[in-house]
Amino acid sequence: MQVDYSKLWARYKGMGHKNKTDLIEMAGISTNILAKLNKGEYVSMDSLAKICRALNCDIGDICVINPAEQK
Repeated sequence: MQVDYSKLWARYKGMGHKNKTDLIEMAGISTNILAKLNKGEYVSMDSLAKICRALNCDIGDICVINPAEQK
């Protein structure tokens, strides 16, 4: 499975933010977490909760889990 954070970036951009790195300070996350978000990798619920608090939203507003493609 892969996590899709496109809803996060759409919401973030819709709030007027242009630089993704501003999310580090805004939400109190690390650069490693930001890198994982950009790659669609799993991050901890604690990190997702910090982002939700910073963006005043629910977890379903920022991510979707897509099932892996069957080979």
